[in-house]
Amino acid sequence: MIARVWHGWTTPDNADRYETLLKTEIFPGILAKNVAGFRHIELFRRDRPAEGGGEDEVEFVTVMWFDSLEAVEAFAGADYETAYVPAAARQVLKRFDARSAHYDIRERIDAA
Repeated sequence: MIARVWHGWTTPDNADRYETLLKTEIFPGILAKNVAGFRHIELFRRDRPAEGGGEDEVEFVTVMWFDSLEAVEAFAGADYETAYVPAAARQVLKRFDARSAHYDIRERIDAA
């Protein structure tokens, strides 16, 4: 199992709009690709207060679960580390990872 991890940051004013975009357009678009070996996607969000005179931010993390690296490549292409960031998302994000990180899932324990 492979986890594809990506981070994006937006302003507090754009955070709800970005989350809505993810839930109503981007995630349904990912599901519509019907990629064999794609299992699910998780969304995390946290407020990041300004540090050192910077601006407040809201951080988003997505974790996509795939059966294999081949399934990741089927989703993202041969350069599978390239982040999938549609144009509509780029309009509301302040900054984002240009490349996704991929991890082997070594263990998963679910509550009984």
